[in-house]
Amino acid sequence: MSAPPLQLTVVSGLSGSGKTVALHTLEDLDYDCVDNLPAALLPPFVRLAASVPRVRQGLAVAIDARNLGSEPARLPHWLSAAAAEGAEPSVIFFDTRDEVLIKRFSETRRKHPLSHDGSALAEAIACERNLLAPLRAISDRIIDTSDLNVHQLRRLVVTELGLVRQAGLSILFESFAYKHGIPGDADFVFDTRCLPNPHWRAELRPLSGRDEPVRTHLDGIPEVRDFAREIAALLDTWLPRFEGGTRSYVTVAFGCTGGRHRSVYMAEKMAEHVRSRGHEQAVCFHRELE
Repeated sequence: MSAPPLQLTVVSGLSGSGKTVALHTLEDLDYDCVDNLPAALLPPFVRLAASVPRVRQGLAVAIDARNLGSEPARLPHWLSAAAAEGAEPSVIFFDTRDEVLIKRFSETRRKHPLSHDGSALAEAIACERNLLAPLRAISDRIIDTSDLNVHQLRRLVVTELGLVRQAGLSILFESFAYKHGIPGDADFVFDTRCLPNPHWRAELRPLSGRDEPVRTHLDGIPEVRDFAREIAALLDTWLPRFEGGTRSYVTVAFGCTGGRHRSVYMAEKMAEHVRSRGHEQAVCFHRELE
């Protein structure tokens, strides 16, 4: 019996449209992800990936105007060659209105990748649209992110794109800072401000709840372990009720003062816990870090 085709998702689109957020979300969903892969390397990359047993859910590759090469119209050829190597490719294109892109670049003060020659931002965006036109034309799905925030975009990737092929409940664990408001669409909200704050330890202050020193510190505190155990028990009891209904996703939010240590730690810990219980479609979004 021949092996099933390797799922290859090509993520592309305009700079500032959300490609990186989408790629990080797919990485959380157990895709092997590569950013900025030259398009001409797609076939040999698929050939190599197909020979590695650790490739599980599939491959996701981000390709933008910088790595399309001098012949962007040849992308269909490279995708066909990747298919010949055993892949089943699909292309998702992220688009955004010009005025929204200009606002995003202005707010972040990032330089557009095509403005290196001193051209104005609007001109760089127009140039990028032109370069990406052949790729946009062959895309299987075009997503306009003009009116989406990061949280909504991650949810869209998890729940609506059909990239996750196993059935089951999609769970988004979000951390946040209370001073910036509670996420409006959370199904569960837990306040971790009752736990000791690593911020007051000088060596832990610049780190986050993702970092091992912070995790080790919090793991060693009895009330943190009690908090985590009781939240885990609650999720074990109630998530199956959501899964048995009509819901396809649930958002579980953890808040603390700065959204950096305790809430991040707890979101990551609960994501690990539910994955160990078979909920593979569990991802994290750390609002204040991202």
